[in-house]
Amino acid sequence: MYPRPFHYHRAGSLEEAVALLAQLGEEARLLAGGQSLIPLMKLRLASPAHLVDLNCVSGLSYIKDEDGDLRFGALTRHAEIEASSAARRVPILHDCAAGIADVQVRNRGTLGGSLAEADPSGDWATALLTLSTQVICVSPTGERSVPLGEFITDAYTTVLAPTELVREIVVQAPPSRSGGAFLAVKRSPPVYATASAAAQVTLAEDDVCGEVGIALGAVGLAPIKATDAEAELRGKRLTPEAIARAVDAARVMADPQTDMRGSADYKRHLIGVLVQRALEFAVRRARGEEVDVGHIYA
Repeated sequence: MYPRPFHYHRAGSLEEAVALLAQLGEEARLLAGGQSLIPLMKLRLASPAHLVDLNCVSGLSYIKDEDGDLRFGALTRHAEIEASSAARRVPILHDCAAGIADVQVRNRGTLGGSLAEADPSGDWATALLTLSTQVICVSPTGERSVPLGEFITDAYTTVLAPTELVREIVVQAPPSRSGGAFLAVKRSPPVYATASAAAQVTLAEDDVCGEVGIALGAVGLAPIKATDAEAELRGKRLTPEAIARAVDAARVMADPQTDMRGSADYKRHLIGVLVQRALEFAVRRARGEEVDVGHIYA
């Protein structure tokens, strides 16, 4: 199927892009990598009257390590993050980037576009929810910083105003003795996950969990911050029993729907498996082990 007719606009600067959004109104959509938007347009699930292309805007693709923060331009490609030595120092970022679809998609898709699209099956929001992440948004009235946990409000819905766009994503690098992991169950690399989970752990003395972040993907209308599961671990020794309680709490917090990828019960079972594995990998990495993490294809 072909998309409905639309008008194409190529922005030459960030200021021009914001001005075009203000001029064109709510019928305009931004085009970054297009790996989520274009398929929706072909299926006519999205039919914008105007597309504003950001790909000629300079200065929106970068990875910077500044004062303990990792800063990503909105147009930074998944493949750039996968290859980045700075991002690799936070292993969960590399896990996420390297596991997205196939090489073609990773070379085109962008971090900012993924977050702004707010696809419930997307990967980045789930992984980044386990870290301290801010989304820098710009509009005709200036800039604002929004915590990622407040940025996505529903399926394909964010706090972005019609005249606002994402300029940068800022991730606070975790402290020493930290580790994380992101993994998903997929039928094959190019398709969306049936379920996914991310875990980030910081160890205190005697294997006590100093801080923890757990997030669930593709089992709700938005990524789920599994706060009840986190509470089962925070300040406690990371024993198999404690991890089992966290896994049970994560299953309860999941809100999957039956669809072509599987039943709700199946997805809830997968969440338990994924959270347990993500936590085990995260703890091993926090202890200093080199651990390869990959998706499960089934």
